Amino acid sequence: MKANCLICVLLALMLGAAVAQQTNSMTSPMIQELTAKAEQGDASSQCDLGIRYCNADGVPKDFAEAVKWFSKAADKGDAKAEYNLGVCYERGEGVPKNIDQAVSWYRKAAELGNAKAQSNLGVCYFNGWGLTKNLEEAVNWYRKAAEQGHARAQRNLGVCYAIGAGVAKDPVEAAKWYRKAADQDEVGAEYNLGVAYYEGVGVNKDAVEAVKWFRVAVEQDHAASKFNLGACYYNGEGVNQNKIEGYKWISLSAAQGHAPAIKTLAVIESEMTPTEIAEAQRLARQFKPRRTLESGEGDLMNSSAR
Repeated sequence: MKANCLICVLLALMLGAAVAQQTNSMTSPMIQELTAKAEQGDASSQCDLGIRYCNADGVPKDFAEAVKWFSKAADKGDAKAEYNLGVCYERGEGVPKNIDQAVSWYRKAAELGNAKAQSNLGVCYFNGWGLTKNLEEAVNWYRKAAEQGHARAQRNLGVCYAIGAGVAKDPVEAAKWYRKAADQDEVGAEYNLGVAYYEGVGVNKDAVEAVKWFRVAVEQDHAASKFNLGACYYNGEGVNQNKIEGYKWISLSAAQGHAPAIKTLAVIESEMTPTEIAEAQRLARQFKPRRTLESGEGDLMNSSAR
């Protein structure tokens, strides 16, 4: 009985501490000042407060509260709030998921020059989400965002040039935009640029340069780049041949479900000794990416950033 009482007391203390910590965050001078400005109608403060509710930054995570503040700011024509409200409708956070509403808010923000909204609107036009598919319009909005330095829009614009979607096919122009995005650490562009160098499409064929970009992309846990890097090591393309290193990267790619890696792994295992395979597996276990891709990154509208 005493033990049970002691546990109850400890739990009460822990819960009390948690509530106190939350209350302190809620009533911190910075949050109080921001809330006061938001309640007085300052659009920028309203948007910032909404972002804090999305990210649990000084306040509890509360998407419904975030939507309330984004809506107030968006009604005043705040482009950042309009974009974030679009994200909420896209994801169904704080409101029922509604792609039509998401597109509507992205368009409002895009027309005010918000690069993230322009990029997302381009994706909507490219895929026909919430509006009629129009590749030329997709390119138009990708370009507007890309020229503002938006990395994913630069990558997507490069893809359009690479496949001739909404614009004349131009592999040189594609590689140009891939490089701009890759220089901002956009993993899809890093991979695409590596492939361009490996195949000599839009740039001079250069296996060493291809390996360089695959290596950068694997640090973000990119499965296809791991496979390509592994193949380069296994075959000695752009790097000294090293079958153990090749197996390591191919096995890491296979572990992420990358189909070509799974198929290749079964083949190269028959060409290596058990000792070599064991060493490669040991090295694979030591790999720690610099950062992992967010769930869903590269899909839908890529609107992870607030």
